[in-house]
Amino acid sequence: MTKSSSRTVLLTAVAALSLALPMGSASAIPPDTAAAVATFDYTSNLKPLGFSARAVPTDNTVPGSGVFNSDLAFWGDVAVQGTYAGFRLVDISEDGAPQEIIDWEECAGPTTTAGNQGDVIVWGDLIIRSWNSPTPIPLRDGVPIPATDPARFTTPGAFCGDWPMFRVPPTPTHPVNPPAVDRGQEGVHVIDISDPTDPEVVAFVDTPCGSHTETLVPDRANNRLLVFSNPSANTTFGSPEPGSEPVHCRGLDIVEVPLDDPSEASYLRFLPTGHPDTPPEELHPCHDTAVILGDVMKASCAGGNGPTVWSLDPADGGSLDDPMFMFHRELGTSIGHTAAWTWDGEVLIFGHEPGGGGQAQCQATSSVLNRTLFFLDGDTGDTVGTMLHPRPQTNLENCTWHNLNVVPTDKRYLLVSGNYQSGISVVDFTNPASATEVAFADPAPLVNPNNPAALELGGDWSTYWYNGRIYESDITRGLLVWNLIGPIRAGERSQAYLNPQTQEETFPLRVRS
Repeated sequence: MTKSSSRTVLLTAVAALSLALPMGSASAIPPDTAAAVATFDYTSNLKPLGFSARAVPTDNTVPGSGVFNSDLAFWGDVAVQGTYAGFRLVDISEDGAPQEIIDWEECAGPTTTAGNQGDVIVWGDLIIRSWNSPTPIPLRDGVPIPATDPARFTTPGAFCGDWPMFRVPPTPTHPVNPPAVDRGQEGVHVIDISDPTDPEVVAFVDTPCGSHTETLVPDRANNRLLVFSNPSANTTFGSPEPGSEPVHCRGLDIVEVPLDDPSEASYLRFLPTGHPDTPPEELHPCHDTAVILGDVMKASCAGGNGPTVWSLDPADGGSLDDPMFMFHRELGTSIGHTAAWTWDGEVLIFGHEPGGGGQAQCQATSSVLNRTLFFLDGDTGDTVGTMLHPRPQTNLENCTWHNLNVVPTDKRYLLVSGNYQSGISVVDFTNPASATEVAFADPAPLVNPNNPAALELGGDWSTYWYNGRIYESDITRGLLVWNLIGPIRAGERSQAYLNPQTQEETFPLRVRS
């Protein structure tokens, strides 16, 4: 059970593109926010409102370098910002003064990146967090424990809070690449935040393919949360017996978290990206998965060369915990990354991440494919429009279309996207065949202090719309809050919470303009 099942501490109840303006022309911006965006160019219909710092050193000789800020989720007036060390809780009730509640760095530490990524889901008093890489080799007195010593499998290689991450031997359902003893647990942690100043890890589910990112699927009828855990890896383990399917990571893992006792979280099944009889070599991994419920009941995994779509509707033979494969579309990409739906389910947005997010893929000389965002028919997967990244970046800026969500409004199709060092992009795609950027906030290139001629990884991990504001998770800076000004945001709907990859309702687009 959670620490306090009777309470939920966190639950509280330009139509035209303008000229890019430097920070110096703005006014009435809090000083810390002004300093944080001092190098940004941004359109006059975007105003920086607030900033909560979590500075990550860019000098790789300084402890904490590489312990980045990552993805976001929201519950009431609290933002949850994932980090490579754990997560932050930030009070966002006042635009100009977001206040950090806690920077929890116990998974696995403020200067280490074991498990890394730290993708987050929030549901009331629970945070579910992705542990993305194998547990480190366990040590005894600072020395690796030999593979022949049974203590290899009973000594933690790392901790998440007080939860020990043990090395484990292979099993039939969890095979490992040889040498087996050099791979440890990876999967998802369930963390109780009923006391937000003292989070407690109450469960861990070890998944065959790890957890690079994760998507929430609430199953209220069965009083549980389902987690679609995306491995990102493209691995096939071992050699199968004749007539059997090899265990592989070309799909996603499904985890169950019972709400009446989250400590009993467990593994349900693996979902491949194809029909059960599809050869594994024709499948692809899932990097991110977008779920839309309501009247649509679909899930889409972005990964590899294009998206896969499943039905969650029993009328199609699917369910929340065992989706039915519908189709896969090949778009020629190498690392499919992002999927999102319009709120009517008519359009599926697909983005990819050439270079894994660490390369300068938004240069004027970068390939057209690598700079393209796709808009697809939600029923067939046919391409109905594309958009080229609109602002060429330098060869010192890591950049792709990265994490985004669609603004909940019935007036138009509008998305906000975080694109690493090209920052924020707001796109009107009411006509998907003629999508247009209507606002942006673009920081100057980071300077690599160890080698100024080399790219310094940073920028905007995620940008999401939530209750009238744009929230930007900056890899090395922290959390920035922005206001989009003008009639383009008309018709927006408020939300009690947001896990950006999950849309629990649907509504039609009523006005096209």
